[in-house]
Amino acid sequence: MSEVETSPVARTHGVRDVEVRVWADAEQVPLLRSFAADIAMRMDFDLDAIEDLRMAVDEACSLLVRAAAPDSALLCWFEPVDAGVRVRARVDAEHAEPPSSDAMGWQILTALAAAVTEQVEAVDGGHRISVELYAVPGTAGVDPR
Repeated sequence: MSEVETSPVARTHGVRDVEVRVWADAEQVPLLRSFAADIAMRMDFDLDAIEDLRMAVDEACSLLVRAAAPDSALLCWFEPVDAGVRVRARVDAEHAEPPSSDAMGWQILTALAAAVTEQVEAVDGGHRISVELYAVPGTAGVDPR
C-alpha cells in the first residue's frame, strides 16, 4: 500500500483546494455560496463566520457577474489556509471597471471579509477582473499575509 502526502491543512480539516467554473450568471451564484459554507463548516468556522463567508462570496460573485462579458465563465477557487480560507474569483469582461466602483457592494464585501483585494488586467482585447477575499473562523483579528 502506498501513502500519499497531503497538506497539513487538508489533514487537519479534511478540506482541499476547490476550483469551480460556472457560467457568469446570477443563477449560478448560490452554488458558489454553498461551496463556501461547506468549506467553512469543515474548517470549524463559527456560525456567524460561516454566514459572513457565504455573504462575502455572494457579494463578490454578484459584482463579477454584473461585470462579465456575455457567455463568459465565472471561476472561483477556495483555498483553505492555516488560519482561514482564501477565495479568488474572476471573470472576463468587456470593460475595465473594477468591482469597487459599486460603492455599496464593495462596502458590504469589505465589511464581511478579513481582507479583500481586486485586480483588473487587460487580456486578449478585453479585461479580466478578479476579486480575492480572506475569511477567518471567528471575529479574532488575523493577519491574512
